[in-house]
Amino acid sequence: MKHLILGTDWYSDCDDCVAVRLLVNLHKSKQISLDGIAINACMEYSAASLCGFLEKSGVIDIPIALDCEATNFAGIGRYQKRLAQYATKIKSNAEVEDPIKLYRKVLTASTEKVNVLEIGFNQILAGLLKSDSDEISPLKGIDLVREKVEHLWIVGGQWDIPTGGKEHNFCNTLKASKSIEYVCENWQTPITFLGFEVGDTVITGNKLDHNDPLHQAIIDTGHKNGRSSWDPMLVLLGATGDLEKEGYDCVVGWARVDGDTGVNYFTETPDGNHRYVKKTRPDEFYENRINALIKL
Repeated sequence: MKHLILGTDWYSDCDDCVAVRLLVNLHKSKQISLDGIAINACMEYSAASLCGFLEKSGVIDIPIALDCEATNFAGIGRYQKRLAQYATKIKSNAEVEDPIKLYRKVLTASTEKVNVLEIGFNQILAGLLKSDSDEISPLKGIDLVREKVEHLWIVGGQWDIPTGGKEHNFCNTLKASKSIEYVCENWQTPITFLGFEVGDTVITGNKLDHNDPLHQAIIDTGHKNGRSSWDPMLVLLGATGDLEKEGYDCVVGWARVDGDTGVNYFTETPDGNHRYVKKTRPDEFYENRINALIKL
């Protein structure tokens, strides 16, 4: 069974909700083990809303962590207050743990390599790399990643522009840009990127039962006809790890992000440790696959 940790901004867009539901359903059916979720953008109802969504989706055993200092990202939360009313286990941000500690605990305890999925901002991953040995593990973060992580899967960038792309997750703030720059330069395992151009035209979440809180979250963000699918496409690919099955080809090389501007660049080379994906199937293929996996 594949073990996963998810990082999510859980903030201004609803494709995070679709992605979490997809992973939760795979977790419930024991196709994967979702060992923790770290929220990397903070608002009043962050922890309670994710807890409520997980509970309504049928799970109570997934640890939640939150970067409580991540309050300066641009965006407005639209579904969090409504989802927080469903929470019984966690009522406030103060009740969840530090995200770097969560990553260190999960990685240290795992007897298998872990796949890390990042569908939000990257400052927690940068902080993990910079972390020192502690009571959890004698290993520094960079060594813990090298020893315990199999692959890092990231939503972000726009990779179809040869002169450099610019995308929300990498350029929302200077912190976002500096963090992904650091991760690209220092992460010690293979990294796969799914860019803006891949998920923009794939629309999912438009075939849900109207009593499903996921449907309401999508409505709350103004997408009554469904939403672009960057995050669910990435997490499904990371959960299976099978490019051909999920309908992708990839370009191999080295990714770079300018920490001052958030602009991403890519140098193709067969010996690179990074890759970005390109679709090989029509949009309907991805839409049908995701919609089938997110039903309550």
